[in-house]
Amino acid sequence: MINSRIIVALDYADPAQALDLVSGLSPQYCRLKVGKELFTRTGPAIVEKWVSEGFDVFLDLKFHDIAHTVAQACTAAADLGVWMVNVHALGGRKMMEAAREAIDRSSHRPRLIGVTVLTSLDEQDLCEVGLFDTARENVLRLAALAKKSGLDGVVCSPREVVDLRQAQGVEFCLVTPGIRPQGAQLNDQRRVMTPMDAIRNGADYLVIGRPITAAKEPLSALLDIQAEIAAVLDSVTA
Repeated sequence: MINSRIIVALDYADPAQALDLVSGLSPQYCRLKVGKELFTRTGPAIVEKWVSEGFDVFLDLKFHDIAHTVAQACTAAADLGVWMVNVHALGGRKMMEAAREAIDRSSHRPRLIGVTVLTSLDEQDLCEVGLFDTARENVLRLAALAKKSGLDGVVCSPREVVDLRQAQGVEFCLVTPGIRPQGAQLNDQRRVMTPMDAIRNGADYLVIGRPITAAKEPLSALLDIQAEIAAVLDSVTA
């Protein structure tokens, strides 16, 4: 079985479209990301369905609330059997520590990662919400806090991967959205990178949406990106 680095982002308004796409994929070649829109429309049933079919599911709900509420939400996510769940690092140490404790008490223990700075934000956006450091500085600070709080890793832009890998070590999991194959449209992402460069820089997992989901042949697009990643990994280990 392939230990895929690709997480397919199922950002669909219509659950039928998501179900149709996943029916043509395989847990041998990818993991799945279920975000707020799809989860709000379908509830946990669609997550449980894909978990039962053998897919690793990243439940991307970015929990951000008081510590008790986030802990309860993480327990509920673990009970669904998901592979990964995330919280906002801006929720602070107490919130992240409560999430860690909740996961550790669960019989099934998904990976717990923190969201640092959304890849759709640039430095002007950050200034407007009162974060006056650069995106890089904010990411590094929040990632360090996430690690101190017991999280397994963070979601980050691929452009911050090298710095984070150096600062937090090889065991810290780095999940990178903002991945666009050469020539693909940027859409609402701003801090982007190709799959090959992201893996070469040290990313563990790549969240990829429209380059796969909007392709005429999604499985073929997925396998092409998989081959690119494999070539990079082979060159690193050679």
